[in-house]
Amino acid sequence: MSTTNTIQPGQSTEPASIPPDAAEMEKLLNRPPADRRRSRALKNYFSVSLLHLVLGAISLVMVLPFVWMLLTSIKPLGEVGSTNWIPSTVDTVQKAGVPVPRNYVDVFDYNNPDINHRGIQFARFYWNSIFVAAWATFLQVMTSAMAAYSFARLKWPGRDRMFLLYLSTMMLPGLVMMIPNFQIMISMGLVDTFTGLIVPAAFSAFGTFLMRQFMLSIPQSLDEAAEIDGAGKWRLFWDIILPLSRPGLITLTIFTFMGNYNSFFWPLVMLRSEAKYTLPIGLLFFDSSQGQATHLLMAAVTMSVVPMIVLFVLLQKYLVKGIQLGAVKG
Repeated sequence: MSTTNTIQPGQSTEPASIPPDAAEMEKLLNRPPADRRRSRALKNYFSVSLLHLVLGAISLVMVLPFVWMLLTSIKPLGEVGSTNWIPSTVDTVQKAGVPVPRNYVDVFDYNNPDINHRGIQFARFYWNSIFVAAWATFLQVMTSAMAAYSFARLKWPGRDRMFLLYLSTMMLPGLVMMIPNFQIMISMGLVDTFTGLIVPAAFSAFGTFLMRQFMLSIPQSLDEAAEIDGAGKWRLFWDIILPLSRPGLITLTIFTFMGNYNSFFWPLVMLRSEAKYTLPIGLLFFDSSQGQATHLLMAAVTMSVVPMIVLFVLLQKYLVKGIQLGAVKG
C-alpha cells in the first residue's frame, strides 16, 4: 500500500533552508580529502610567507645601523655627512701586503688636539676591555654557579628566604649601588685599579638565579647516586652538576662578558689613569673641541664589536638552548 504526503494549505513546497554556517560546514565536509589538504597547505604557505616578510623587514631595520657604521668607517671625513651611503673613494694602506682602509690605521695614530701627546692608546684600551671583561666574567660565572648550587641542591635553614632576599637586590638600579660601591672601593684603596673594576662585577643575583634554574632541572637522583658512590658535596658540584649545567654557564658567560665589555659609567667613575681606560671611555678621545672625527670613531666602534661577534658566533647554539632550558623548572 502506497502512501502519499499531502501538502497542507500554506505549507511551502521548498526544502527547509540550512543556516549559512551549517551550509558552509557541510560543503567543507563534503569536499574530497585532497582538496582539503591542498587548501590547508595553501593557507599555511601564505601564513609562513607573511611571517617571513615581517621578520625580514624587522631584521632589515635592525641591520641598517650596522651597515651605516661599516660604510662610514671607510669614508673620508668630508663624506660622512652626505646622503650617499656608498663612499666615492676608499683610501687604503698596505699592511703586510694587504690593503687596509686608512681609517682603521689612523685610529691607532689619531692626534686629539685636546691632549698633550700624539696618538691615543687604542690598542691599550682594547686590551684593557678584554682583560677586565674576561676576569669579571670568569669570577661571576664561578661565584654564581657555586651560589646557585647552594640554593638549588643543598638544604639548610632559611635557604629559600635568603634566596628571595638576594634576588630582591635585582630591583635596585645600578646607579643607586654605584655610590656605596665607590665608597667601598675608596676604603679598600682600589680606585684607579683593574681590581676595583673586576671585584664588584664578580657577583650577580641574576647569574645566581639563572644557574639555579638550570640546577633545579637536574634530577635529584643523580645526587643520591653520587653520594652512594662516596662523592662529597664539592665533587658532586664539580664533576656532575657543573658539566650538566654547561648551557647555562655559556649563556651566563655571553651575557656577563657583553655587560662588562660595554660597561661605561663604572670605569668612568673608577679610573684616573689614561693607560687603564677601557674602550667605551677611550672612544671619547675621538671627540675634541675642534669637532668629532666621526669616520675614525666608526672605524674604532667597528673594531670594538669584533669580540662580541666572535663570541656570539662561537656560542650561539648554546645561547638559544640555555635560554630555553633555564626558563623551565624540571
